[in-house]
Amino acid sequence: MAATDASPHLSTRRDQAVRAAVEQGLVGPSAPVAGLLDVTGIRASAAALRAAFDAVAAPGTEILHTFAVKATPLVPVLRLLREEGIGVEVASPGELALARAAVVPPTHTVLDSPAKTSAELREALALGIAVNADNAQELARLDALVSSAPTRSPLGVRVNPQIGAGSIGALSTATATSKFGVALRDEGARAWLVRTYLDRPWLTRLHTHSGSQGVPLELMAEGVRTTYELAEEINAAAGRQQIDTLDIGGGLPVNFASDEETPTHAAYAQLLAETVPGLFDGRYGIVTEFGRSLLAKHGTLLALVEYAKESGGRPIAVTHAGVQVATRTVYAPGSWPLRIAAYDAKGLPKTGPAVAQDVAGPACFAGDLLAENHPLPLLEAGDYAAALDTGAYYFAQHYSYNSLARPGVYGFVADADGGVRFATAREPQTVEEIVAESGGGLRRGLRDL
Repeated sequence: MAATDASPHLSTRRDQAVRAAVEQGLVGPSAPVAGLLDVTGIRASAAALRAAFDAVAAPGTEILHTFAVKATPLVPVLRLLREEGIGVEVASPGELALARAAVVPPTHTVLDSPAKTSAELREALALGIAVNADNAQELARLDALVSSAPTRSPLGVRVNPQIGAGSIGALSTATATSKFGVALRDEGARAWLVRTYLDRPWLTRLHTHSGSQGVPLELMAEGVRTTYELAEEINAAAGRQQIDTLDIGGGLPVNFASDEETPTHAAYAQLLAETVPGLFDGRYGIVTEFGRSLLAKHGTLLALVEYAKESGGRPIAVTHAGVQVATRTVYAPGSWPLRIAAYDAKGLPKTGPAVAQDVAGPACFAGDLLAENHPLPLLEAGDYAAALDTGAYYFAQHYSYNSLARPGVYGFVADADGGVRFATAREPQTVEEIVAESGGGLRRGLRDL
């Protein structure tokens, strides 16, 4: 994504936003950690995604891009993406409630989850939301619901193409034993799927999701190709185009090593066009479910350095950002290393020789580290450590270790003249709110037993 002429580059926008956040008191001694979201960058990524698929699809192809709400479950983010033509993919009653609060139309909403309840399915069908069934037992529930009441919901089945894992096993959804979908290569599964569709003319979609962080684009494309071939087989057996839409999921990985946005949605769309040319010839509608790749690069987690100390000869910057806002990095640093930028007490980029140091969080265990032995200009008390590329799966997914408060999250727009405007995406959590959600209002509580 390139910045427009009227907007600075994303690194310049980030520096402007950090300085302004410090100057305006969004972060500081009274609010020692905050999340910043680059609205200009988010809008540009949404536009780039749409352009990428439009460039390879036949004119008139129906394409719905949805955002995986789990990546950044904030209503103002969903509203912003809705304005940019992006719908939502939800996987729980809570995520559906967020989507509805953002006024995302049911026609732009997809429900995916391996554990949908009957109540969830009933609500989705009443609203006309698209549903991808995960397994045979869920299909049986849909059978009963569809026969009892008409629905406008597009319905399909999720398949697991079983193409193998990427470099992060816990995120690989298309392995031989993945918990998601119908395992396509298991004995008898393919024939069962064909019969399942022929017996249910109201099944008109086929869904797969083979990508995620650490999964090569070629493997992702192979998962889509396998699913496309199954759709062609089902349609041939039906003697008509029963499956009219392919939901190809999301999962485009993100480069966490630099500001470069790679791989791009354009590169993936082009690879899909080469690997599965029939996908874009206009016969099928297409649904995508990208999450991390739309938001990660546009988020900065900014934390005050409360203390600077040394242990065993290594400097340690003790900050207010750790496992509660960067859970994956703290527990799996090898898979989720973060870039850290150093800013001084005024919010200006620090200069000086790089010194290997730990950037530690506030939680009470030794491994609560944003970065270990990381070269940076030496951080001092009152400075700020910024974890970059954290717009998805970081500060909006709070982990309440030590009852640490959820930070405020602020969207920003940085002008070419250096001005920065902020809007609140989530208010900082108060101590009173922590007490309330921890049962503080239950005066008798367990004493009533």
